[in-house]
Amino acid sequence: MTAALVERMAPEELWTLFQRVVPPAPVRPQGGGHRRRGDREVLAAIVFVATSGCTWNQLPPGFGLSGVTAFRRFTEWTEARVWAKLHRLVLDELGARGELDWSRCAIDSVSVRALKGQLTGPNPTDRGKKGSKIHLIVDRRGLPLSVGISAANLHDSQALIPLVRGIPPIRSRRGPRRRRPGKLHGDKGYDYRHLRRWLASRGIRHRLARKGVESSQRLGRHRWVVERTVSWLSGCRRLHRRYERKPEHFLAFTAIAATLICHRRLTK
Repeated sequence: MTAALVERMAPEELWTLFQRVVPPAPVRPQGGGHRRRGDREVLAAIVFVATSGCTWNQLPPGFGLSGVTAFRRFTEWTEARVWAKLHRLVLDELGARGELDWSRCAIDSVSVRALKGQLTGPNPTDRGKKGSKIHLIVDRRGLPLSVGISAANLHDSQALIPLVRGIPPIRSRRGPRRRRPGKLHGDKGYDYRHLRRWLASRGIRHRLARKGVESSQRLGRHRWVVERTVSWLSGCRRLHRRYERKPEHFLAFTAIAATLICHRRLTK
C-alpha cells in the first residue's frame, strides 16, 4: 500500500524535478541517531496533507512515517525555499516546451478565513472576520506564474507591483528567459493611475477595468481564466481555511498548490 500511495501523491515526474531542488540531508557530527525517512515518502505525505486538508496528526500510516516527521521536514524545506524553487522549475519545463502563453495574463486575489497567525486582518467582504488573502498572476491558460499572500484587509492594488516583480525569469522555447507579460488584465480593484504608469514603464500593456466607466458584466471576458485557477487552488483543501500560524507555512502550501496545477499541465 505504501508504494502505491507514494507513487500516487508524488509521481515519478514530480519526484525527478523535486530531487533537483531538495537540499542534502544534514549530517550529525556526532553520528548515530535514527534513520532518516526517505524524501519521496515525506514529499508524498506533505502533498497528501495539502490536498486532503487533514492535520499532520491525521496522516495515514500508509506513508510509513509520523505526522511529526512530515511537519518537521516541511518546516526544514520551507526555510530552504524548496517550494518556490520547485514551482519555478516546473514553470521552466513548461516554458521550454512552449506551454506558457505570455500574450495575455490576469491578476486577481481570493480571501480565506484564518484562525490565527501573522499576516491576518479583518476581511471587509466577510463581516470583518479575521482572514488572509492569496494573490496570483496567471498566464493566458490559467497557469500560475506568481503567488503571494497578505492580510485580508490589504487592498488588491498594493499587491500588483510585488506580484509582477515576483515572476521569475522563465525559460522560453526560443530566445532568452522571460518574466514580463505582454498584457495584464485586472478588475476595478487595480484601477489606479500609478499602477498604469508603472506597468507602461516596463513595457507591459494593461487592461485594468475603470471604476464608474465600464460595466461589471464585461469584466470576465478575459479574466475568467484567473477565476478558474482560483477554483483549481481550492483543490488544495489546506487552503480552504488558514490553520498555519506562520505566514511562510501558508505561503508554502500556496506554492505547492500552484506547483501541482502547473505539473498537471506538464504531464498532459
